Amino acid sequence: MRAIQITEFGGPEVLQLVELPDPDVPEGFVGIEVSAAGVNYADTHQTEDSYLAKQTLPLIPGGEAVGRTSDGRRVVALLSGGGYAQKAVAHPSAAFDVPDEVSDGQALSLVLQGLTAWHLLRTSTRMQPGESVVVHAAAGGVGTIAIQLAKAWGAGRVIACASSPDKRELALSLGADVAVDPAEPDLKTALREANGGAPVDVVLEMVGGTVFDQSLAALAPFGRMATFGMAGRTPPSPINAGELMGRSRAVIGFWLVHCFGRPEMMQVPMAELLSMVAAGSLSPVLGGSYPLAEARAAHEDLRARRSVGKLVLDPTR
Repeated sequence: MRAIQITEFGGPEVLQLVELPDPDVPEGFVGIEVSAAGVNYADTHQTEDSYLAKQTLPLIPGGEAVGRTSDGRRVVALLSGGGYAQKAVAHPSAAFDVPDEVSDGQALSLVLQGLTAWHLLRTSTRMQPGESVVVHAAAGGVGTIAIQLAKAWGAGRVIACASSPDKRELALSLGADVAVDPAEPDLKTALREANGGAPVDVVLEMVGGTVFDQSLAALAPFGRMATFGMAGRTPPSPINAGELMGRSRAVIGFWLVHCFGRPEMMQVPMAELLSMVAAGSLSPVLGGSYPLAEARAAHEDLRARRSVGKLVLDPTR
């Protein structure tokens, strides 16, 4: 089979197209003939071994794929790796049947990024109707879905943060009430001004550095900030527990991996997300579709923030 493999850690340049034997399918697992593979920002960390889980070489990146099982089911699956290939292996508990009304790209947008957005709002921050919600990286895969879910679930005001005018316009078209440039020198004030002068209730943060610091400072008492990435590759300032207590604020980390061992945390939200897309009440934003051989270009576009929505690799090209 054709696959993207890395044999040394580094940037996008380490992604190499190779021919490899088909993967073994252990007993109790399912093999998938991949029709499309998803690309996520976490993959760019995986290739340089800067992700939460340590990596072992050689490896085939990719944590999600959509395609057909040997018995003809069309599924989208979360993988432990190996998604950037013509064939992949998944555990049945992480493989979900895809309705005919849902495209490959839409299904891929849900299985990792959609689930993350769902849990950030429902599980981590427990967003309540009427609350204000700040969504960083608002034009990305998680952000574009989080905006729509927050509005559907009754957020009082959704404040989108995105790095370019086009991306901010996209966020507004998805239902955000106001859009902010995260490069504002005084982001704390900009976020509060976007919320009518009031501190904000919920922040979904994946940039790190000063964006994290100023977003935390913008929180209202009993506000919650969920952190789910560090795209800027710069850590935030250390968190002072006394300051959290003194201002009744919370910082919650989220990593979807911790849902894997709890099937209900995967199946319930995926069923809801797939049904919303099938019904037309949730519209995942699809970005570029790249031939498998151009995985390097997909990573370069992600890291340079040239992309929006869900990026997909096509193993048939």
